[in-house]
Amino acid sequence: MLAVSTPVTSTASASRTRISSLFGRRLARVGAAMAVGLGVAAGISVAGAGVAGAAPVNCVSPPSANDVQVSDTASCGAKATDAGVAHAMAADSGTAVSVANGHSGATTYANGYGTSLGASTGSGQAYALALGGGIARSGAADGTTTVAIAGWGSGATSDANGVDCVGALSLAFNVNTGQVCAMR
Repeated sequence: MLAVSTPVTSTASASRTRISSLFGRRLARVGAAMAVGLGVAAGISVAGAGVAGAAPVNCVSPPSANDVQVSDTASCGAKATDAGVAHAMAADSGTAVSVANGHSGATTYANGYGTSLGASTGSGQAYALALGGGIARSGAADGTTTVAIAGWGSGATSDANGVDCVGALSLAFNVNTGQVCAMR
């Protein structure tokens, strides 16, 4: 007589497969969001490439504890404490501000009357990009990575409370939670 045994499935193995699948989906969503954001940024920068404006400014902290620069109408500010690193760049009437505390980093860029704000604590990484009058705000804490991109009069926010996009050409995402919003 034939004996048929049923395979023993491990709950831990099934759980690992499920986690791997969820991570793969989250990674795919973030990759797609980044591709859209880079495409929007590249398209906007090409569209505004012929516009003359103020000389660009670049603020970095450290080495300066609090770096603030103004050139004609572009302005930036960067402040880092502890082991944080803050970069803020602005051109063409843009305003960019970055603040980093702890082992974190904040990077912002603004042009064409755009305003970008980035703040990070712990080991977070915050990125904000504002183009053509957009307002982008990104806040990251304790190991999270957030990105906000706003263009041509739109708004984008990415922080611990979630993501929010207002107006055309806006994108925001949180790499750790997988939250994404995009408006075109």
